[in-house]
Amino acid sequence: MSNLIVLGAQWGDEGKGKIVDLFSENFDVVARYQGGHNAGHTVQVGDKKFVLKLIPSGVLHPGVQVVIGNGVVIDPLALLEEMEMLEKAGVDVRGQIHISNRAHVIFPFHRMVEKVSEGREDRTAIGTTSRGIGPCYEDKIGRRGIRMADLLNPAVFDKLYDFLGEDKATTAKAFGIANDLKIEEIRESYKQMAERIRPVVCDTAKLLNDSIAAGKRVLFEGAQGTMLDIDFGTYPFVTSSSAAAGGACTGTGVPPTKIDGILGVSKAYITRVGAGPFPSEDFGPEGERIRQAGREFGSVTGRPRRCGWFDAPLLRYTAMVNGFDSLIVTKLDVLDGVPSIKVCTAYKVNGELMDTMPPENALMEKIEPVYEELPGWPQPTVNITSYDELPQQAKDYIAFLEEKTGVEVGCVSTGPERTQTIVRAGSKMEKLLG
Repeated sequence: MSNLIVLGAQWGDEGKGKIVDLFSENFDVVARYQGGHNAGHTVQVGDKKFVLKLIPSGVLHPGVQVVIGNGVVIDPLALLEEMEMLEKAGVDVRGQIHISNRAHVIFPFHRMVEKVSEGREDRTAIGTTSRGIGPCYEDKIGRRGIRMADLLNPAVFDKLYDFLGEDKATTAKAFGIANDLKIEEIRESYKQMAERIRPVVCDTAKLLNDSIAAGKRVLFEGAQGTMLDIDFGTYPFVTSSSAAAGGACTGTGVPPTKIDGILGVSKAYITRVGAGPFPSEDFGPEGERIRQAGREFGSVTGRPRRCGWFDAPLLRYTAMVNGFDSLIVTKLDVLDGVPSIKVCTAYKVNGELMDTMPPENALMEKIEPVYEELPGWPQPTVNITSYDELPQQAKDYIAFLEEKTGVEVGCVSTGPERTQTIVRAGSKMEKLLG
């Protein structure tokens, strides 16, 4: 019985929501292990579209239990709004969801701190969503954060909140925005929300390990992508959590010996949101064509995504860091009709080829991508559900990506709906899912 991790192989927005939703029918539990409500997963089921920011996509399958792990930071208001949205759509959220009592809590003053920090004239803006994710993780690592278990214990919460509120009031005063900080109003509203959340909070590490011991299958869902990982991404233009595969263990309490496979999700091209280096970005009409054809706008923020060509060195790097067993290539159909498709196959820095991902942002900015071009395919691939029926040029493109990345492509997505997906017969992915 395989327990699998599904995570982004690029800079996020690879289509993980659809893939997790699709694969969830093979699992008993789906667990989210990091990030916050800054990461939106868009899932389309028939004519219904769901944008999930905190709750794992598996919730759309009746009977599948979903877990928000200890590695996630939670804004209670955002959580309750998302639960209400799903309940109105007929989903039995409260019968399926479990929230870690060790997950840290986001407060309005975390958003305040982030907006002030991002807006400083002397700082290079990261391009965050300003939802308080980073400052909440700062408090977690600084050992002054408030966890779900604390929020649910009024006496403990009041004591910790007094300390944290005083700390943020000092910050607000320093920035001249103390009048905007409603410490007591926030306290009371969070106590009220705590009672609404209380029934679904538990020790999810025990729940997950007990489930695995009982022979149940768990799918671990990552948010963002590996190149936004706090350690292995394009620092400092990253998120504030461990988005790589290792975060699945630290973010849920499940040991690595219980993980049987790791699946990476990658677009057939590449995108990124926010600031930071992007070696294969296309600033011309082809980049704009990809943006429009792929509807590349943030599901949470609506911001237009930066678009470019598939980056094989980047994928080789994320495959090394994560240990991908197989790769899911999404949005193949977006390249339909493109006469010539470029793939970045190597990096040049100062005229010399590089075979590793440079750690310094300054070097990343100097990368000159080395491209190879492949013929496109005139026939549409959208709705094709058999690998054999894909145009030969599309199959050649996939084979080229396998050759240049060293990872099998076990699954191809040809549209946003569940049914518009191909799992390749005989692939390692098919065996892991079986």
